Amino acid sequence: MKPAYIDTSLLIGIKFQEGSTDAGKAAREHRLFSSELLLAEIRAFAHREKLPQEIVDRVVEGIGWVIPDRSLAAEIQAIAQQGYVRGADLWHLACACYLSPNPGELSFLTLDHRQREMAVRLGFAAPDFELTQK
Repeated sequence: MKPAYIDTSLLIGIKFQEGSTDAGKAAREHRLFSSELLLAEIRAFAHREKLPQEIVDRVVEGIGWVIPDRSLAAEIQAIAQQGYVRGADLWHLACACYLSPNPGELSFLTLDHRQREMAVRLGFAAPDFELTQK
């Protein structure tokens, strides 16, 4: 399986909201990685939506966690030079760059258009998913 970095928007979208079949298929076809920011954001979403926390455990099962052993200042600076993205999106992109210094070897899965555009600028394969309502 080819590796992919998955951000929170896509995971929430396919598991709880929009229900994009293409996005779900892409997620199933990759070995998924993310930062623990995804875990915090999913837990916050579940709490806000009054979902049982065991659902979170099932949703994140099998995701490989990117836990940097150094500052990601260089990645953050390089990304910021390409344009603006929000802080959480910047962190996800920096973790993906840390995971794969050669972006062409990693897919970046997101539903966020600005983050997707930045991922493409950085050299990641970042499919543009059409959303369908559940």
